[in-house]
Amino acid sequence: MNLIFFVLIGAAFFAAAWRELNETGTDSQPMQELSQAAITSAGSAVELAIGLVGVMALFLGLMKIAEAGGLLTILARLLRPMMTRLFPSVPPDHPAMGAMILNFSANILGLGNAATPFGIRAMQELNRLNPHPGTATNAMALFLAINTSSITLLPTGVIALRASLGSTEPAAILPTTLFATVFATTVGITSALILQRFFLPPTAPPEAPGEATEASGRDDEAGMPAPEDREADAAEAQPMDIEVPMEGYPGWVSALALVGVLSIIPLTIVYGQRIAPWIIPGLILGFLLFGVARGVRIYEVFVEGAKEGFQVALRIIPYLVAILVAVGMLRASGALGVFVGLLAPWTTPLGLPPEALPMALLRPLSGSGAYGIMAGIMQDPATGPDTYVGLLVSTLQGSTETTFYVLAVYFGAIQVRRVRHTLAAALSADVAGVVAAVFIVSWLFG
Repeated sequence: MNLIFFVLIGAAFFAAAWRELNETGTDSQPMQELSQAAITSAGSAVELAIGLVGVMALFLGLMKIAEAGGLLTILARLLRPMMTRLFPSVPPDHPAMGAMILNFSANILGLGNAATPFGIRAMQELNRLNPHPGTATNAMALFLAINTSSITLLPTGVIALRASLGSTEPAAILPTTLFATVFATTVGITSALILQRFFLPPTAPPEAPGEATEASGRDDEAGMPAPEDREADAAEAQPMDIEVPMEGYPGWVSALALVGVLSIIPLTIVYGQRIAPWIIPGLILGFLLFGVARGVRIYEVFVEGAKEGFQVALRIIPYLVAILVAVGMLRASGALGVFVGLLAPWTTPLGLPPEALPMALLRPLSGSGAYGIMAGIMQDPATGPDTYVGLLVSTLQGSTETTFYVLAVYFGAIQVRRVRHTLAAALSADVAGVVAAVFIVSWLFG
């Protein structure tokens, strides 16, 4: 992340400086625009983080209810065969397993705001299994590679936007999104598993006699608490008793659940617009009903989880500021526009027209920027939501993720600085998602 952050800022600065020195005699003031973009982006980052406070408090509160009622154990048993194979270093009964499952479930339904707090909780739990604090583990890298591939079956936000812009078939992107996200997820998982063999974790040097005692009470070089402090923090953050699943459900139960999930796909194609508004209220009510049925004191437990959400949202503000300022400066400098102009002659014959290229490039960097470009494309009468370009950008938005945002937020929440192969695996999933989206949209609508 250090190199990426420097490259983004450096490219923005030199692009703006070149324009400032060469565009004489015009009203353009590139360096002033760059300065304004940096300040505006910093403010927007704080506003975004503050806006996340309520969402994180809500969904982490609901997750606490699920934990107290044993839902994590139920889901872990249901998906245990797949999860234990993908994450052999995570014990099946560990809270990280349940948090990852909930994160994947929220992503599948297109609930990005819900997936974020679940994902942060998963990273916090995975960090308690981390023998090298400050360095990403193989499980963290694989988890984020799957996240950035955006395992989405129901892109509710994109469907709602398409419907509001007058699309005659707002749910037409469901089959294209499913194809692209499955392909991207497969590539992301494969890349993470292959790359972890080449990006080995650091080997801790042997301690000299007496050093262990001296170092036991201080923070390590990554800024993480000492081991006994981490254990105390873990006990405080995980006060609930979670039943340990000794084995998974029978295979036919997991298969039946998979068939049930797949059966949702045709329903969303037919009733996608009607179902979308029901998802979040239904999720909230479902968690509360589950807690009541399991005898959980839902109000007290919800408040306890909401407190954690508030603290996490405030802790990620510096990381959001860094990423969003870099992206904002890159856009304001004109460097992104130049890059698009260079690539357009090569990408257009491949099915990625110039109108959609900025969306494909910005999607891994900025969710809000990509969303704005998508909305502008579909608002333009020359393109609209039901043209090839409109369907392509809708599929890209629904089947890809803001990679750098996800890495900044998730790693920032646990103060991981050395990401190892995570970025390479995540970008591989992004590229695969774009290629798959172009292919399927060209085949069905081209």
